[in-house]
Amino acid sequence: MKEWLIRRTVRDSERVEDAAVRSRYGMLSSVVGILCNLLLFAAKFLIGVLSGSVSIMADSVNNLSDAGSSVVTLIGFKVSSKPADEGHPFGHARAEYIGGLAVAFMILLIGVEFFRNSLDRILHPQALEIRALTLLVLLLSIAVKLWMGSFNRYIGRRISSAALLATAQDSFNDVLSTGAVLLSLIVVRFTGWQLDGWMGLVVALFILWSGIGIARSTVSPLLGQSPPPELVEEIEHKVRAYPDVLGIHDLVVHSYGPRNWFASLHAEVSAAEDILDSHDRIDNIEREVGEELGLHLVIHMDPIVVDDPLVNELREYTAGCVRRLDPALSMHDFRLVRGQTHSNLIFDVTVPPGYPMSDQELAAVLEKNIADFDPNYYAVITFDRSYVSSTSKRVDLG
Repeated sequence: MKEWLIRRTVRDSERVEDAAVRSRYGMLSSVVGILCNLLLFAAKFLIGVLSGSVSIMADSVNNLSDAGSSVVTLIGFKVSSKPADEGHPFGHARAEYIGGLAVAFMILLIGVEFFRNSLDRILHPQALEIRALTLLVLLLSIAVKLWMGSFNRYIGRRISSAALLATAQDSFNDVLSTGAVLLSLIVVRFTGWQLDGWMGLVVALFILWSGIGIARSTVSPLLGQSPPPELVEEIEHKVRAYPDVLGIHDLVVHSYGPRNWFASLHAEVSAAEDILDSHDRIDNIEREVGEELGLHLVIHMDPIVVDDPLVNELREYTAGCVRRLDPALSMHDFRLVRGQTHSNLIFDVTVPPGYPMSDQELAAVLEKNIADFDPNYYAVITFDRSYVSSTSKRVDLG
């Protein structure tokens, strides 16, 4: 059923990297969500009015909010598929996250309202009229929501869409909330216990929990979350595999929407090589790795001295000091500037986010270690902050 719908409605469905194809997937999911949720809302609302059940009414309006969420998701996919322009040079793909955030706010507002209504029903309980049609509609709702959750999760995973995965989770949450309503009606039918207000409260809490979850999943990429560790490792592995690259550092990976990755890094090359040849090879690495991984890659070339025995010795000693201090630290851009009375060892140290020692404390330890080796060597250290998620792993020391 899922594949049949996709083949019938999504042109070029295999090209999931294409923004237009992603928009078609989003439109399919949204249209299915709007139709299914409007149907469920109408059926449950009618049953809720006839039976006087606040929990069924809450569940029906939850379906109406889901239909509105599908409309917002549809708008988000349409906006996110727009190409880059002068005002938005990185494109509009983050609009998908904004759509998801709007959905979260709608869900939270609905949840707060029905939490209030359910508390009122607990304080002022009313007898319910239970009909076979009521139970049938709720069972049908559970079946439809299970299928919708499975459908949206299938598409969300195919196109790596946080918005659709959140919509799928919302559908599965609806299954639990509708199941709670169904259980309360069965209890009323066989025991006479009035649990409608309590189950309405449970439904409201499910709605609130769903809204909070969707908000968290969309706010994080908008704020600039860490890239997936496997992507970071793949970039490092592919660039370091080239024989001309002696080390890499200052890797920055950030996203401007689903599957819209940008990365930059510094690659160390031998200063003894012709600079034009090295630059040409770095250009080739940029293009090849970028195409292989489907991202925009920029590489800055850092020439380093590799044929001076003293520089090599001092570099290895200093790198060892950094490693012994903490394997989570890494060193790069090492240079030796000789003078008549003293020489400067100039280098950068990359520090993970939230590191317990301050820059001043780190500098004091490293300066002492270098002075212990030879008091005529002064350390000139620049501290960088790592912007990728694999900070516990040393990249390369140069």
